[in-house]
Amino acid sequence: MSGPAFASAADLAEKTITFAEIGPGLYAFTAEGDPNTGVIIGDDGVLIVDAQATPAMAQAVIDRVRSVTDKPITHVLLSHYHAVRVLGASAYRDAKMILASDATRDLIVERGAQDMDSEIGRFPRLFRGKETIPGLTWPSITFAGEMSVWLGKREVRIKHPGRGHTAGDTIAWVPDAGVMFSGDLVEYRSACYCGDAHFADWPETLKRVAGHDPVALVPGRGDALVGRDKVAAAIAGTTDFLETLYGTVRKAVAAGKDLRAAFADVRAAMDGPFGSYAIYEHCLPFNVSRAYDEARGIDHPVIWTAERDREMWARLQG
Repeated sequence: MSGPAFASAADLAEKTITFAEIGPGLYAFTAEGDPNTGVIIGDDGVLIVDAQATPAMAQAVIDRVRSVTDKPITHVLLSHYHAVRVLGASAYRDAKMILASDATRDLIVERGAQDMDSEIGRFPRLFRGKETIPGLTWPSITFAGEMSVWLGKREVRIKHPGRGHTAGDTIAWVPDAGVMFSGDLVEYRSACYCGDAHFADWPETLKRVAGHDPVALVPGRGDALVGRDKVAAAIAGTTDFLETLYGTVRKAVAAGKDLRAAFADVRAAMDGPFGSYAIYEHCLPFNVSRAYDEARGIDHPVIWTAERDREMWARLQG
């Protein structure tokens, strides 16, 4: 009996796009568990949080932005380096700056090309028009800890709050509205992708996100969250997902179990509470592989390549 289709290769159904205003001049572009994009409209320009996977996919965002403002899109923020987030950046032709953390740029240098090939193989539907991608997306401005972008009088505070989903995760905080754009540090009813994660750090990083007390938050995947209770529940749910996963794998490693046995333990612990989440099956083998490595003391995530993806999938899901 064959296992599930590789990654998201069988996920070909179109998703319904929602473009919702979650604060004054602040919008969430969401699509039923696909990667989200944030839109921050200031006095004299627009900042986009995460660019989508291809220029064609980004055009769907631009069309929505044009339905609410004719101000130029002047800034694009990359919340992290993953291809589904960044390779559509060339569609934003008016952007004066592409922003990312220092750590995100370092990861693009180290593994951006391999990640691009890996993700295109995993997500055929999300890379429509991949032939129009001009190459890797390179930030023009990077920062270590925190910086502010001023869109006229509106401040967007951009922070690298710590390691989590990747080593370079960046959040955008809009103080005048109390609204947060978290990237994939927070998910809502979507599996966390943890193939490049730092499990020991991620829950503490989430506490720093929660410390801003957002009244609304745009997660990396899933519906926009409006209201403190919904935001808190999403952060708690993300933390629960991570701690259940890593705690289960740590116990398996401590008991001397191999990767396949650890994978079975994680299924037993997580299929019930989390199995209905978006991209759950896609993420699970990557997640367990990275958790198993970290639990054995490998701090720096091993680079995923298209070949490694397929080998791992056959080992765990075959």
